[in-house]
Formats: sequence, C-alpha cells, structure tokens
Amino acid sequence: MQIAAHDVGRLSRLLAACAGIGVAVIGGTGLLGAPEPLPTSPGAALPAAGLALFLLAPAGAGRIRRGIAYVLAVLAAALGALALPQHPAAGVATLLSGLALATLDMQVGGRSQPESVRSGRYRVADPLLAGASIITLVALVPRMFTFTFPDGRGPDSVMPAPHAGALLALAAGALLARPEAGPLRTAAVAGPGVKVRRALPVVIAVPVIAALVSALAVRTGISRPAAAISTGAILAALAVLALVGFLVRSLERADRKQRALVDELHERRDFADTLLQSMNEAVMVLDANFRVIDVNRRWRELTGLDTPGADAPPRLPPAGTGDWVVHRADGTDVPVLATMATIPDPSGAPRGYVATYVDITDRKRAETELSDRAAELTVSNERLREANTRLESALAFKNDLTSMLTHDVAQPVSSIASLAELLHADWADLPDDIRLELVQKIDKNTHRLIRMMNDLQLLFRLDTGSVTARRTPVPVLEVVTAVLAELGCGADVEVRVDEEVSALADRQHVWHVVRNLVSNALKYGEAPVEVRAGRQGETVVLVVEDTGPGIPEELVPGLFDRFMRGSGLGLFIVRHLVEANGGSVRYERTEPHGARLVVTLEAASI
Repeated sequence: MQIAAHDVGRLSRLLAACAGIGVAVIGGTGLLGAPEPLPTSPGAALPAAGLALFLLAPAGAGRIRRGIAYVLAVLAAALGALALPQHPAAGVATLLSGLALATLDMQVGGRSQPESVRSGRYRVADPLLAGASIITLVALVPRMFTFTFPDGRGPDSVMPAPHAGALLALAAGALLARPEAGPLRTAAVAGPGVKVRRALPVVIAVPVIAALVSALAVRTGISRPAAAISTGAILAALAVLALVGFLVRSLERADRKQRALVDELHERRDFADTLLQSMNEAVMVLDANFRVIDVNRRWRELTGLDTPGADAPPRLPPAGTGDWVVHRADGTDVPVLATMATIPDPSGAPRGYVATYVDITDRKRAETELSDRAAELTVSNERLREANTRLESALAFKNDLTSMLTHDVAQPVSSIASLAELLHADWADLPDDIRLELVQKIDKNTHRLIRMMNDLQLLFRLDTGSVTARRTPVPVLEVVTAVLAELGCGADVEVRVDEEVSALADRQHVWHVVRNLVSNALKYGEAPVEVRAGRQGETVVLVVEDTGPGIPEELVPGLFDRFMRGSGLGLFIVRHLVEANGGSVRYERTEPHGARLVVTLEAASI
C-alpha cells in the first residue's frame, strides 16, 4: 500500500510538471502574436507562472530551485496586476494564480499538533487557486451566449480562451504538485474538515453548470435568453443553497462528533483522575521540565503537604527504583521505595515523568528488629563458643588431672602402702636401722604427697583467678637459700646472688617460683645447676640454668602449659605466679647443651 501511494504521488507531480511546461508554451506562443505591449498583455505572465510550476513540481526541490520558482511566481503576479486596467478578469485571475504559486508551500493553523493529525491546518494557496478558477470559468460562460453580444463586444474581450485554458491548467497543476496537501488529501490525513474543503470544486462547478443549462435552453429554443439566464441563475442559487445546507449539516455532524470526543475525553480524564486518587502508592506526575502537574491523595498523606512545591520544589528520586527518604512537612522522615519513570512522546523524547512512592516503614522496622535479633544471636553464639571453650578447657584439665593422679599421685601412695605393710608384717624381725630407713621413706613420700596437694591447691586457685599478689620487697638470696635448705641439694646447686638484690613481689610466690625452677632443673636436667640473680635497671633478673640435654623443640611452644613433664604443674605455676606479680618468664637454650629459665620481676626501691 505504501509503494502504491508513492507511485501515485510521483505520477501526480509528473503531471504537474507537464502542466507547467504546457502553460509556459501557451504563454510563449500567445506573446508572439500579441497586438498590445508585453507588460499590459495578460499572456505575458503565463511563461513565468508555467516555469514556476515546473520548478516546484518535484518533491525534493532544493532551496535554490524553490527560490527561483518563488521569484518567477511573484513576477507572474506582478504582470497580472499590470494587466488589470485593460483586462480585469484575466489580470485578477493571473494575479491570484501567481500568488498561489508563491505561497504553494505555506500553511496556517494547527501548528501545536503533530503532522499526522493536523486537521485544522490550511494551505494559503487553496483559496487563491479557487478564486482564480472561478473567475476563469465565469469568464468562459459568456462564450455560450455569443449571439446576445452586440457587434464588436465578443467574448474574447472578457478573457481569451487560450489564456483561460492556461489558467485552469495552472490551477490543476498546482493541486497535483502537492497531492499530500490541499483538497487532494485523503480523509485519514485531512481530518474532520475534509468534506468542507472537498466541496470547493462543487462551488466552482455550480455557476458553470447553471450557465451550461441556460445556454442549452437558448440554443434548443426552449426559452428566450433572458428567461434562460434567469432560470440558470435560479438553478445556481438553488444549488448553492443545497450545497450550503449540505455543508451546514456536515458541520453539525462534525460538531456533534467533536462534542462526543470532548465528552469521551472528559470521561477518560475523570477515570484517570479517579484511578490516580484511588491508588495505594503515592504518585506525583511531572512535566518534561520537572514541574509538578498532579499528585494523588496518598502522596498528600505521605508528605503532609496539600500543594506540592508551595514552599520549595520537591526532592525527586533518581531514575529507576530504589530506597529513598521523603521529608514530611512536620520534619520527620519516611523511608520509601521510590520509582522514577519517564513518559516518552512518539519520538522517544521525555514528555513527562511519574514518581511513585511506597511506604516501607514497617519493612524497615522489621529489618531493624531482624538485625537486632541477629546481633543478639551473634552475641549468644559468641558466649556459647566461649562457654564451649571453657568446657573444653575444663574437660582437658580434668583429663590431665586424672592422668596425673593416676601416675604421679599413685606412685607415692603405693610406695607408702607397701612400706607400711612391710613394717606391719615384719616389725619384730626387722632390725632398727631397717625400720628407720623404711620410716624415712614413708616420711619422704608423705611430704611428696603434701607438696603435690599444695601444688594442686595452688593450681586450682590459679585456674579460677583467685590468686592475688601482696607485693613487698623480697631479698632474693634469702628465698634461694631457704629453698635449697628445704630441698637438701646445696651440693648440686651453685648460687651467685648479691645480698642487696631485692624484688618487689609476694614472698611466698617468689619462694614457689624458685622451688619449682630448681626442682625442675634437678629432676629433668643435670648437675651442676646454677642460680644467679642481678639488678638490671628497674628490674631483677633471676636465672636458673642446668647442664642437661635441654628441652626438645617440639615441647617449647607448650612449655608453660599445665601438666608438662610428668607432673606438669611446676612451670605452669611459675608462669602464673610471675605474671601475677607483674613479671615475665622465658626459656633459653644454652650452648652446647642445657636449659636456661629467665624470670624478670620489678626491682624493689633501695
């Protein structure tokens, strides 16, 4: 269908170009035999008008070509005006034709509508062409009444027939040059007023038909000329009245249709407004310049404003959908899910915008509560992990303690039981020296158990964190001497401690530290064991060093943990007691062999 319409348009413009050439040829031929001067001859304008039509006929005429055509059209109109004194009818028709060609592409009205629906837009050339055609046709009518003219006043004195034919061809060519505009437009393009415009040829044809009827009546002898002319005039008047009635009726139908369209438009607008106001989402409609056009009831409730933009332009969310905050009139903020959508026009350019807001206060509150519950759950899980860690530590402590009691405590108890049973069974047969030796062994194992129970009691206190240090100046040499005297190992230990060296610590804690370090060195190292202490700045450094094989590397990381080296309590107790007094303990390997344990305590003021 589109290809057929295109071909029809090309054929129409081709016929218009041919009409222009024909008019130019007729005008040129008439000028060759014209008896009067060229400026006052009505045929002088035809070549210029024909060339103007020829140049305007193609659809893609350039600016220069159109400019030349408009100049020729104005020239034709000017020559027609010059011919007015001698040839009024021909001059007026030529003037109107020239002006029609000069304004062939000029339209007025309906500029605010798109091209596809501009039914109220009119071409300026249409009434000019209609006037020229009517004048030309009316000028041809007297030729039908030749016998009624007196001698010397023939029809050629009104308008020559070739000139009239050229003007009619010019009008037809002007219409064919623009088939998409003027009376040749289709109803789909022209709109509701097409019937009125299409009635224009009827208006032109009415007087011609009336004149033909009158001429026919005269030539056939049916009526006299005067009666024929009167009859023709009456018929023309009746035809015009009928035409006017038809046009009035058409206009009334168009008016009713327009009112129906307006009512439908109002109904649709009322429906759209009702739909907008009944929506649960807050909606704001804006134009292309982001000016607020309308808002619904929910928007007013959400913002607390009656008129948007009364105090300041509303804050608009970014394009798309996302969380947004609406500032209410009372100063509070409302979290919303905002959507900013573009309303495009047929060309795709923004015609307006629609912003919608959904109140998500409850959702945000639920999210906050869920976050709080998650935080509480995280804290509870952390506490549970800590409790599990403590339980695992307690279970490990219990297992280690059970292992120690099974091996370390069972040995002295078993020894005491065996010795006591031997004394009880063979008391009478045993000599006194054997009895004394057995009793001494029982006493030694008993003291060993007592020390072990004391260490366990101290271990429990350390494990529960109930050990506190009462720090006072403690002479280190006195404590070392007391420990060696209790252990009875003076021959295996070399002491190098100055008498004036004093540590600021709990005396009983220092005693336990020295005793455990010396016992550990004698039990797991080799003699001689060296104990030395000295002051270094604001600290006292106590060193216990043996010459044994040293501690294996794999045991060093857990050296000061519980239950290391059999009983495992000594170094664990040392670490906790030293730390309780604000000091530290570390292990150092000696060369070529041996182990060195270094304790650092705060020095007492001199």
